[in-house]
Amino acid sequence: MSPSPASSSVPKGRAKRNFAGTRPVMGDVARLAGVSKQTVSRVLNEHPSVRAETREAVVEAMRTLGYRPSRSARSLASGRTRMLGVISFDAARYGPASILTAINTAAQEAGYLVSSIALDTADHDTVTEAVDRLSAEGADGVIAIAPQAWVGKALADTHLDTPLVVLETGPEADTLMVTGDSRTGARLATEHLLGLGHATVWHIAGPAGWSSADRRRDSWQVCLREHGAEIPEPLVGDWSADSGYDLGRALAGRPDVTAVFASNDQMALGLLHALHESGRSVPGEVSVVGYDDIPEAAHLLPPLTTVRTDFAEIGTRSLRLLLDRIDGHEGPPRVESLVPVELVVRRSTARGLRGRAG
Repeated sequence: MSPSPASSSVPKGRAKRNFAGTRPVMGDVARLAGVSKQTVSRVLNEHPSVRAETREAVVEAMRTLGYRPSRSARSLASGRTRMLGVISFDAARYGPASILTAINTAAQEAGYLVSSIALDTADHDTVTEAVDRLSAEGADGVIAIAPQAWVGKALADTHLDTPLVVLETGPEADTLMVTGDSRTGARLATEHLLGLGHATVWHIAGPAGWSSADRRRDSWQVCLREHGAEIPEPLVGDWSADSGYDLGRALAGRPDVTAVFASNDQMALGLLHALHESGRSVPGEVSVVGYDDIPEAAHLLPPLTTVRTDFAEIGTRSLRLLLDRIDGHEGPPRVESLVPVELVVRRSTARGLRGRAG
């Protein structure tokens, strides 16, 4: 039996040169495998109509020649660039940075490149310009890490004609949205402190207009109301440890403050600093709960009780949703996917005065 075209005696190893002295191209693969260039293209794009033995011959020919398909060749064959766009805001913070890392990892595993645009300011014009740039680059889909409610509205006004997934918040219709379950997380934090016997729970909130901050603040208030506890006026920070420290100094001077829930771990870190500096022991006099479970949370003094958000899952899930839509899988026009959270109890919380007295 004569050998198949793909099993010829051409030596294997590094990428070979064709007769013109250039690196192998799709036509070289087709000739060696004894098929058409269209068939090679179908193999590259995993078309189901190609027979198994033909696919094997093409793959073997590519391996023999050391052929590496160019991205432009794949794009012409599939009508896709295999490039995804990501728009991020406040990308230096732990949460957005972790999400972006997960998106890049999942995209690479799926054979996509990621073009990221990090915006320092999130006004309407900069959002529009970012979307226009990604559209011009031919992005097959876009993920927007949009922490502020009005950013979702700005995205809707761009009339993006490719699939869009929004993290945190989005327009009311035609949007795939992925977010951590902030309402449940805030309830877990508040009920944990109330369950330890604290009469009420004070709150250092994130900035107004940020969807996660608003959801956590609202859920904290609802939880206190349901338990018949006094609802203190929330203190509003800016996510930074400095703001947690400044607000913590005000709380440290109030003996009636025995429990505080901070809307992120960075502000909780500043709060711990202020309480320690003021001579208020944690958790002896004041219990503290943060949010996010940053890597340093377990190593603070005391180790911080916090709500863990699976940022890697948020990034990976958003990428899966986007690829499903790119692949033409139908679904409801609006999908809100909540990623579960969990309370991680460490040593920054303890029984309140009422609990110890009992």
